[in-house]
Amino acid sequence: MKTATIFIATLLSATVVSAQNPLSTELQHEYAATKDALTKSADRMTDADYSFKPAPGNTRTFAQIIGHIADVQLAICGAVKDEQKRGNAEATKTTKADVVAALKESFDLCDSAYAGLTDATAVQQIRMFGGMRSRLSALYFNLIHDNEMYGQIVAYYRAKGMVPPTTADRPAM
Repeated sequence: MKTATIFIATLLSATVVSAQNPLSTELQHEYAATKDALTKSADRMTDADYSFKPAPGNTRTFAQIIGHIADVQLAICGAVKDEQKRGNAEATKTTKADVVAALKESFDLCDSAYAGLTDATAVQQIRMFGGMRSRLSALYFNLIHDNEMYGQIVAYYRAKGMVPPTTADRPAM
């Protein structure tokens, strides 16, 4: 009985927090799902395939895509936290270990940016990429960019004959 009471109290308190901050809570849930997909993508690709390009020319290597995600996240989440952050993982990191470390660093910064967002602070204006936008808009921009990059990652996985994490981890019908 005590366990059931604790469970119900926890569920109710989570519901109250969500009701108080529905916009930021929704965004935080979406961010968590995207972070999971990107982290699994980086982890599941083999070390050797970090240099893989699905086509010649200006196509990024897999390492460059993950590095690009890390760099952009540092800039956006840094702006949300009123910090100037710049990464150079896309241009300088080539090994899986180095790129995954850069991605983790960017997620650590973004974790605190998303967790610190409330519906009240979401409307506060920040400077980002030479313009002004709300904290909510900046974090949605980050989420949209992350998902665009995940779409590219899926193409790399498919070109390697691999199943991307969001498909591989989907429950069987």
